Amino acid sequence: MPAAPMGEPRRILVAGGGAAGFFAAIACAEADPAAEVTLHEATAHPLAKVRVSGGGRCNVTHACFDAREMAACFPRGSRELIGPFSRFGPADTVAWFKERGVELKTEADGRMFPVTDSSATVVDCLMRAAAGAGARLFTGSGLRGLARAAGDVGGRLAAVLTTGETILADRVLIATGGTKGSAGLPIAESLGHTIVPGVPSLFTFHVDDPRLKGLEGVAAPATARVPGTRLDESGPVLVTHWGLSGPAILRLSAWGARELHDAGYRFMLKLNWAGARSPEEARSALEEERAAHPRRQVSTANPFGIPARLWERLVAAADVAPQAAWAGVSNDALRSLALQATASEFAVSGKSMNKEEFVTCGGVSLAEVDMATMESRVCPGLHLAGEVLDIDGITGGYNFQSAWTTGWQAGRAMAAG
Repeated sequence: MPAAPMGEPRRILVAGGGAAGFFAAIACAEADPAAEVTLHEATAHPLAKVRVSGGGRCNVTHACFDAREMAACFPRGSRELIGPFSRFGPADTVAWFKERGVELKTEADGRMFPVTDSSATVVDCLMRAAAGAGARLFTGSGLRGLARAAGDVGGRLAAVLTTGETILADRVLIATGGTKGSAGLPIAESLGHTIVPGVPSLFTFHVDDPRLKGLEGVAAPATARVPGTRLDESGPVLVTHWGLSGPAILRLSAWGARELHDAGYRFMLKLNWAGARSPEEARSALEEERAAHPRRQVSTANPFGIPARLWERLVAAADVAPQAAWAGVSNDALRSLALQATASEFAVSGKSMNKEEFVTCGGVSLAEVDMATMESRVCPGLHLAGEVLDIDGITGGYNFQSAWTTGWQAGRAMAAG
């Protein structure tokens, strides 16, 4: 194992000033105060993703306190994360932040935010904790290359930085993220790691359909599925300027990241706006509405709780006249309206990254990482954490939790030597 020469402090280098990198640097410096822990961020803006996440509120984690249930929310990494989440899961994250003065609150959908509703609270906490533990932050100092130091008796790693400096380190953590521009991925590959090709996850759908025009900002609960696949998610769906978004769409994109990529992001989407009702059940409900309220205008009343403006579009798509009363709607029109409510078909013609969630499916193969220590099985002394790994979760605080968890494990392991 890499080791510093006698009399010298152990040097730990963390590449990547995001959630996983900061958490690892703090955990390492707190566990081994004698170690020299340095945190290197290529840009001038550490914790940038933390700052903008959750609309500037920072969705820190999710109120799911069973390791297996938590891991099941990860399309990639679900089996491998069970052990890590049992060692440091959401309850530990809540306690960690509370000990450092940040209280978290749980919202109705399970997402957990700081009570201040400000990501600055989380950023400031991490910056203070790192400084207080003695971890030194260097911005504008990214990792350019990494190799075993030639002739070094301790077998340390030589880290070449974008500043031109070379640092000999006993342990190196790559936590540079999983996006295409991540320097960590080619560096890990140069050391012998297998890189699972990256494709976007957590993206929104481009849909150009007259039923959605002018409805930007309208949200409704729905079941979204892609016919011919196993992709099926329920939750709020949001109409946007470019198509469809919201939790159900984002979750669908996460589970279908590779499948939808392979389809060129061109596929059919079916939406059920009428809860769990089948087309037949919806038709029965509409027949009851017609019998009970024959004089009511169809476009202004519906039994499914669908937002009024969206319902008007569905009524029009079923070829029901805007001013028609229920009594004048034929059985054929009722069947058509029931299908619009329970099986609306939309042609998806592309995708956009969700502005708050830049998550990628792919990264360093988990088979080559010890998931208890996050140490490479290929290159001793090298650790990996966060999205540089082939791990990604659905929307709702899951991806930050995997960053805290893998960062904490890596930091503690690096401190232990």
